[in-house]
Amino acid sequence: MKTKLTLTIRKEIVEKAKMKASSQGISLSQMFEEIFDKENPSIQSSESQLAASRLLKRLEEMEPTQAPQVSDKIALTRYLKEKYG
Repeated sequence: MKTKLTLTIRKEIVEKAKMKASSQGISLSQMFEEIFDKENPSIQSSESQLAASRLLKRLEEMEPTQAPQVSDKIALTRYLKEKYG
């Protein structure tokens, strides 16, 4: 089902959007639908967002680590005993 939508946008932006849609051979409505129909729309991201995205991807690709067998407190106690006797 389609519905009408009224947006208030600066005239320059509307003209740019119309030109972009026209250059792709589609209507402005169709271009709008395609942008938001995609699972991952290509929205411009800031450098921080891009860096966070790359970091997340690297973390997801890493092998999971094993949880330590002893608590931090016990490990610290053992370390201090080895170091100081």
